[in-house]
Amino acid sequence: MAAEDKEEPAAPEPIAIGTPVDVRSVALTTIAAVAALYFLQYAQTVLIPVVLGILISYALEPIVSTLHQVRIPRAIGAGVAVTLLVGAMGIGLYTLSDEAMSVVNSVPEAAQRIRDRIRAHQRSSSGGALAKVQQAATEIDRAAQEATTTPPGGSAPPPTQRGVQKVEVVPSTFHASDYLWWGGLGVFNVLAQLVLVLFLVYFFLVTGDLYKRKFVKIAGPTLSQKKITVQILDDINLQIASFMRVEIVTSLVVAVATGAALWWLGLEHFILWGLVSGIFNSIPYLGPVLVTGGLGVVAFMQFDDAWRTVWVCGVAFAITSLEGFLLTPALMGRAAQMNPVAIFVGLMFWSWIWGVWGTVLAVPMLMMLKAVCDHVEDLQPIGELLGE
Repeated sequence: MAAEDKEEPAAPEPIAIGTPVDVRSVALTTIAAVAALYFLQYAQTVLIPVVLGILISYALEPIVSTLHQVRIPRAIGAGVAVTLLVGAMGIGLYTLSDEAMSVVNSVPEAAQRIRDRIRAHQRSSSGGALAKVQQAATEIDRAAQEATTTPPGGSAPPPTQRGVQKVEVVPSTFHASDYLWWGGLGVFNVLAQLVLVLFLVYFFLVTGDLYKRKFVKIAGPTLSQKKITVQILDDINLQIASFMRVEIVTSLVVAVATGAALWWLGLEHFILWGLVSGIFNSIPYLGPVLVTGGLGVVAFMQFDDAWRTVWVCGVAFAITSLEGFLLTPALMGRAAQMNPVAIFVGLMFWSWIWGVWGTVLAVPMLMMLKAVCDHVEDLQPIGELLGE
């Protein structure tokens, strides 16, 4: 042989990170996580008002602090803030109740108009693919019915035996009193929950930094430990308060911009839909889709024109999209921003845990969790996963 074969270099061994895993600790962690999930679902009647009270108190804290700086006691300032909140809600409901009822009453007309359009399209394309699919489905149902009712051998179905009494199922009649009773219970429960939340907001505003002082007191005996605890609590409060202010500002911007755009496009009840857009703006992804769908139904009912309906839906969706991509990142600091995957997963998780309220409160609760995890050393990996 002219040259000896060269030996091929051996492949490098993969780098492995040795991480000790304690089976008992993993099992205990899993059990604790499952128990926490069941606790969140079981105690949602108590936890949801508490979370709402905390978030609303953060939003109203600037009013109480401003009044406290001019020598007004926090008890009076908290009462003024809660009274302003209740007054704003009452005025809004009273002012927009007629428009809301008008929109609700117009839904059956819109549904009838959509059905008429579909029927007209079906008649115009009776020989199309949809009609053939429907005809095939009808034949399949007929064949399946004959196969189940005809005995083997192809003979006719056996006659009905004598002495067998026919039974007719009669649906229960509608009682308006039952409807009013259950509806009244639902309204009463909502009002009771609202009163409970308002009381919690008042007490949170009155206590102020009471729990902050208690945390500092139990933090440790040394002055350095107390200073670190104060700094962490201040940073958490500042981050959550900043997030709440950004949410309020962006919701107001979306409400005003959407209302003005709908007024320019000639849509009726533009004030109501602008307010709905601002409220649903706090729900990522799902909120703008719901508002766009509702606007599509209302616009089609009013204009009876597909292109104008598309324009209304497109403008409303464009406003919420620009707010989400430009305004919110500009107002919110990078430390307070969360990645889209964490927001979407958190939205699914809290919707599964608390239903509609979980959908509304998902992002604020994720923001509170991130603020706490960023300042607690053992929880910083969770904060890193939630952040950008």
